[in-house]
Amino acid sequence: MRLIQANIQQELNEDYLIETLNLNNKTILELGCGTASKTINIATNGFDRKIIACEVDKIQHEKNLQKTYENIEFKLCGAEDIHLEDASVDMVFMFKSFHHVPINLMTKALSEIKRVLKPNGLAYISEPLFTGELSDMIAMFHNEEIVRVEAFNAIKKVVDNEEFKLFQEVFFYSLVTYKDFDEFKSKHMSATFNNYNISTELEKEVEEKFNQYAQKNNPITFEKPFRVDILQKI
Repeated sequence: MRLIQANIQQELNEDYLIETLNLNNKTILELGCGTASKTINIATNGFDRKIIACEVDKIQHEKNLQKTYENIEFKLCGAEDIHLEDASVDMVFMFKSFHHVPINLMTKALSEIKRVLKPNGLAYISEPLFTGELSDMIAMFHNEEIVRVEAFNAIKKVVDNEEFKLFQEVFFYSLVTYKDFDEFKSKHMSATFNNYNISTELEKEVEEKFNQYAQKNNPITFEKPFRVDILQKI
């Protein structure tokens, strides 16, 4: 397993990778579902899919409850304390959320994932890499390098200990586009779960950096690198 791969050449729409996993006739758990955009994509593709979408942020969870899809059930819980029976799901997804689990609870979260998975079930953990122009700019107000390293170490440990089998590891990048700084700010600096205490001066520095990219890149598009670890329950 590798924490980072340099010079990633593969551009990929992650939705394509997700759909290679044969999700029809499956009970699927998503942890850290956020605004449930991925949840809805999975639920509305294919057929006979039941999705249980968990979110730890109460404000976002309340918003999710306003969404009405027959095959989606929203729950308020974190990965370290999953409110489901043993061996009750075929597939677990975590999109850009595992590194948000408190470091001291990462091992417990992986144990919980293993508990709720059926035999030979898969856990798909997608993590953004702390490299590239977009990551460097976000790190100006929120540097996640330490927690992302710890997240990788926790995943690698359960594979090394043969609690899970590494089914597949994929590195790719997706293109992320912003129409202006206000959109960037809304997505990365103003979410309900963030508490960055960004000063006016720092926000101005970030905006100036953003505008430097805007001058040479219109629309304002970044390559955002990811690593996906697909683990199989042993």
